[in-house]
Amino acid sequence: MDNFIHLYYAPFLERALALRYLSICVAVGIFFITVGLMMGGWVKFQFFPPVEGDNVAAILTLPQGTPASVTRDAINKLEGSVLQMRKEIDQDRTEEEGSVFRHVLASVGIQPYSKMQQEGAGKFIPDISSPHLGEVHVELTASELREGFSSNDLANMWRTNTPHIPGVEELTFTASIFSSGEPVNVQFTGRDFDRLREAAARLKQHLITYPGIQDISDSFREGKREIKMEIKPDAENLGLTQSDLGMQVRQAFYGEEAQRIQRGRDEVRVMVRYPEAQRRSIGNLETMRIRLPDGKEIPYEEVADVEWGRGYSTIQRVDRKRAINVTADVDIAKGNTTEIINDLDANFLPQLMEEFPELAYTWEGERREQQDTIMGILEGYPLALVIIYALLAIPFRSYLQPLIVMSAIPFGLVGAVWGHIIMQLDLTILSMFGIVALSGVVVNDNLVLVVYINRQRELGLSLLEAVKKAGMARFRPILLTSLTTFVGLVPLILEKSVQAQFLIPMAISLAFGVMFATAISLILVPAGYLFLEDLKTLFSKAALQEK
Repeated sequence: MDNFIHLYYAPFLERALALRYLSICVAVGIFFITVGLMMGGWVKFQFFPPVEGDNVAAILTLPQGTPASVTRDAINKLEGSVLQMRKEIDQDRTEEEGSVFRHVLASVGIQPYSKMQQEGAGKFIPDISSPHLGEVHVELTASELREGFSSNDLANMWRTNTPHIPGVEELTFTASIFSSGEPVNVQFTGRDFDRLREAAARLKQHLITYPGIQDISDSFREGKREIKMEIKPDAENLGLTQSDLGMQVRQAFYGEEAQRIQRGRDEVRVMVRYPEAQRRSIGNLETMRIRLPDGKEIPYEEVADVEWGRGYSTIQRVDRKRAINVTADVDIAKGNTTEIINDLDANFLPQLMEEFPELAYTWEGERREQQDTIMGILEGYPLALVIIYALLAIPFRSYLQPLIVMSAIPFGLVGAVWGHIIMQLDLTILSMFGIVALSGVVVNDNLVLVVYINRQRELGLSLLEAVKKAGMARFRPILLTSLTTFVGLVPLILEKSVQAQFLIPMAISLAFGVMFATAISLILVPAGYLFLEDLKTLFSKAALQEK
């Protein structure tokens, strides 16, 4: 170590101090190049890291009113395709390797895995049971035991091998441990619901053109089949109202409570209505007789028209306007969510709004979570920097020296970005958390260096000698401190377990940020110290000349 310091570091430091302005410019240039790589999209960003899970699920939604038998047939198709896939995969594996699959659970009427997935993201999901819902959940072996078969790959294979299921409203294949929101989620709002559906259809058609887009759907769900009764003008002239008509039809087919009879501990309701044989066919509605206000009765077909239609299972409103969401998933192996959203924002959606000026759109799902989280960081991070500056300025009794110490913070960002490039990972929100935490770590080495320079100057050494001696004397402890931090984080960076996947981007930011900031600080801090002293001398001479 001593030989390295005297033979390599000391001459390099002396040269850098002699060319301190160039050294500072090179460091600043590296910082701006790195920022340019981020802003230009060369370093990709996605909100949450892809985490290899041990579960895959197919979540099915059929139209409202679908009987359980039809849903069961659709679920059987999904289950059959995954069992066939299991057979094909397992036949190529040895007994020691074992099966990739552990359990397959098919559900009709409920979606337990989907509920658990959304509750894991902090959402409240009520217990819903309906015959038009279904799910097939596959539990896989641990990711370390099935190399070559990631959960995302298996989900894509399942999607490809599943036969066509008629009448599906939504079918999604997911391998996520929990959902932070749909990667693509555009919410349209407006007064005219038909125009909303038209705009949503246009967007869904356009989304198909992006690589990696899959499981495209919207939030509109048709309700059960219903009969719409429209009263005729002649019937209104006779004093019949829409309310009277609806009440009489309800009494005939659903019934009206006549009385309640106590039978032991139970209370029995007595309903008066048409016999069951007359309630089975819609034809009986058209032949039923409607009572007028004067007591006369006339056939139903003379007072109203019958039209079949569908109601709404839910009515979604935002700020008293009708709303519809278009959602899609993104296969990260083929496409990048941020790039797709940016392209939609810059090109397609503005053009769509020109065609539908009465509508408005907002980003929801993962994009909304991303915006809220980043805004929280941007609001709190400057305050943290001010506090760090204040804590440094008080002991230094200087306004400028804390800036020298804090100069390592931007280069922690540089190290974090290049660390992700080296490890071939995209930046995520957890990477940003690591960079924020890094700001409080990288100042430690600079603090030690600046304090040592100040002490040497108090002992009578010249400015240049104090800076050189500080660099050589503190090289070993600064390097060892950073190396131990880096080495301590390496096992976490290389960990393959599911639990560690969330922390790996943060660990990369800390480990590589500390190492790069240290390398820069051992040159930049001494050069920056001399630069500030040059500024002091320059301003002092200017002040003397004015006097």
